[in-house]
Amino acid sequence: MAAEHSVGFEPADRLAEDRESVRRRFWRKLKHVAARLPFAEDLLAAYYCAFDRQTPRHVQASLLGALAYFILPFDFIPDVMPMLGFTDDAAVLATAIRLVASHITPEHREAARAALKRGVGQAEAEATQ
Repeated sequence: MAAEHSVGFEPADRLAEDRESVRRRFWRKLKHVAARLPFAEDLLAAYYCAFDRQTPRHVQASLLGALAYFILPFDFIPDVMPMLGFTDDAAVLATAIRLVASHITPEHREAARAALKRGVGQAEAEATQ
């Protein structure tokens, strides 16, 4: 049934099933692009929500799918394109966040702000411990 409603996100869906791969690859990509992302705080809040043990599984699955799309090396719009590169990533993330917004808590948002203040490298070290 799910295959009937697919919109071309199969690689992201497969990647989202491997939580540890998403975790590792997320931080690697975020380090490379954080300065260029106007939605970095939302992205990090979604990350913290997706890996929060209190978050329901269906919410985790939705957010992991959006995070997986962000870390995939190929997109509908390549990330290297100036000004447009991350618009598809932002759209996928915004849609996922809109669907599960009530589960992204003030604590997730505060953790995202704190991570950005500390710097992505330090935040990664803390998140993977």
